[in-house]
Amino acid sequence: RLLDPPLQHSSNNPGYIQAYPPGVRENGGQYSHAGVWALIAQALSGDAEGAWRSFEDLSPAHRTAHPTRGPAYGIEPYVMAGDVYTQPPYVGRGGWSWYTGAAAWLYRAAIESIFGLQQRDGTLMFKPCLPSHWQHADMTVRRGGHTLHFKLCRSAATLEMAKASGQGAIVLQPGEVVCWNELGPEAWFLIPLPD
Repeated sequence: RLLDPPLQHSSNNPGYIQAYPPGVRENGGQYSHAGVWALIAQALSGDAEGAWRSFEDLSPAHRTAHPTRGPAYGIEPYVMAGDVYTQPPYVGRGGWSWYTGAAAWLYRAAIESIFGLQQRDGTLMFKPCLPSHWQHADMTVRRGGHTLHFKLCRSAATLEMAKASGQGAIVLQPGEVVCWNELGPEAWFLIPLPD
């Protein structure tokens, strides 16, 4: 929540924020931009479980699928809410869908913070922060005529590791840099994850 408790009867007017009803947008509501930035901070600090919980809370697909929060949310399951109301009578209701830049931030958080993909001038590397219940995950990156397949695996994912090995996957350690523009048109990589 941003500015909690909500501003309602403040004698010092803070501006337009107080014009929103209590619990809406910046006035004590769940402000999605700030929520995503908190998720990114959780991942950067190594809190994979916290980052994943935050992702589930922010993701419209996860929120609408929730048995109690879904009906209250009341907006499209495929569009990010700019905010979620926190005060009666609209607790849990999503607002400002189709409008927020938080959707792009959530996408970046998933790719760059949870999967950990970092791209720079013709190079890339992974610093994944996947939740412990993910035994493996796949990502395909297309860049400049190259198709790169990445399989992130914990040691228990033996079948997935065998598949990657059968495709001639190159083992890429977390934090190891790859110059993708020096590779052939298609390449496979196996990224081992800690258990």
